[in-house]
Parts: sequence; structure tokens; C-alpha cells
Amino acid sequence: MSRRDPDEGRRPAVRGPRSADDPPRARWRGPIGTWPAVVLTVAVLVAANLLLHRWTGPLRLVAAVAVAALLLGVLRWAGGTAADAGLAPGTRARGARWASVLMGIVAAVYLVGALLPATRSLFEDRRYDGMTGGELASRVLVVVPVGTVLVEEVAFRGVLYGLVRRARGTVWATTVSSLLFGLWHVLPSLHLATAKPALTGVFGGSALGSVLAIGAAVLFTAAAGVLFCELRRRSDSLLAPMGLHWAVNAFGYVVGFVLR
Repeated sequence: MSRRDPDEGRRPAVRGPRSADDPPRARWRGPIGTWPAVVLTVAVLVAANLLLHRWTGPLRLVAAVAVAALLLGVLRWAGGTAADAGLAPGTRARGARWASVLMGIVAAVYLVGALLPATRSLFEDRRYDGMTGGELASRVLVVVPVGTVLVEEVAFRGVLYGLVRRARGTVWATTVSSLLFGLWHVLPSLHLATAKPALTGVFGGSALGSVLAIGAAVLFTAAAGVLFCELRRRSDSLLAPMGLHWAVNAFGYVVGFVLR
């Protein structure tokens, strides 16, 4: 008679093939499960999106830092680590190098785009009318890195990506993170069609045009989310997508301000 394996029935079910970049699932040991942590993260982001869209000034910045810290706490509660969020100390130097190169590329592309008559109109934005140099510096050096990049990268390429990647792998993590990142931009895109002259000419100023502009913004930011996730995967650091994200937003402000 063969002896029964004492571990039989306790082994985890075998799932589909995983990428070589996907970390092993066995390391997760937290008081809360992975998927409850994902649900909690999404709930926090829904509330944060509503609040951050309404709040401005120091209150918005404090809220952004608080949301980022809360989401990192959720990841930790689920058994995640700094590495799962792309914040491992050993990957910071590599992430910083990626970020530096990406920022240089964005600066060069924006400079060329601003100089060419065919693309210059893409940077025009009525929201820059009346903006002072001090306000520009505040947005580029404080509002964008703290109020936008920090909270969004920690949320979507850090916590959400880390949680889903642990449970389902890189493809699922990229898909879920990017789709939710696109939906995150619905509220900021409500007046996009009328704020940017280049988009007004395409979508018009009607209600239907606004809906189409919002849909285009969601699709565009979801696609950008895929790129950010790939940078996170390749560099193994959150600093890489953070650098690109900051450069796209901050240099956009600078060019728009100069060309107003």
C-alpha cells in the first residue's frame, strides 16, 4: 500500500503559464487577501478622484500625499513589500537613470513640436491665459509632482500593479491598471474640448463633442498607462514612469505658457 502524501490537498492549484518577470505568489502572507485589497484600493481611488477634482491649493497636495500613503498601507496590509510597489532601494538608481533619459526625450520632442508651425497649435490651451511665472513654477515643481504624479503612480503603477501582478501576472496587472487609469481621467477631461483650441476644431463645442473628447482622453490615457506599466516592468522601479509622467505634464505647462 502506498503512503498518502501528507501535503496532498494543501498544494495550491496550478494556474496558467506565468511570465519570467512575474514574482512567485507564495510570498504573500497578509491579514487581508489580494483581491479584497484590490477592491479596497479601487474604493479609495474613487473617493480620491472626487475629492482631488474639487480641492485645490495646499489641501489638494495634503490629500494627495495622504492617499498615496494610505494605498501603500493597503499593499502592506495585503503582505506586499516595497519591491511590489516598485520602490525597492536596490532599483532606485536604475529607475533614476531611466527617468533622466525619458525626461530628456520628452523635452526634445516638445521643443521640436513647439518650433514647428504644423504642431505648435497642439500646445495652445486657454487655461494658461492669465497665468503668472510664479504660478507656472508652482505647478511644475509642486502641483504636478505631488498632486498628480505621486498619487497616480503610487496608485496605478505601484499598488494596483503590484497587487494584480502578484495574483494574475504582468498582463493582467497592466490591463487592470491601465483601464482604471483611463477612467481616472474622466473628471479632469470634462472641459477639455473647449479648453484646447486644437480639440475644439476636431470635436466642436457641443455636448456630443465633449463626450467624444472625454472618450478620446480616456483611451489616450489608458494607452499611456500601458506604456507606464511597461516602463515599470522593464526598470523594476516606479521612478521610471514617474519621471516620464512628470516630464509630459510639466514640460507641457512650460511650452503652453510660452506659446500663449
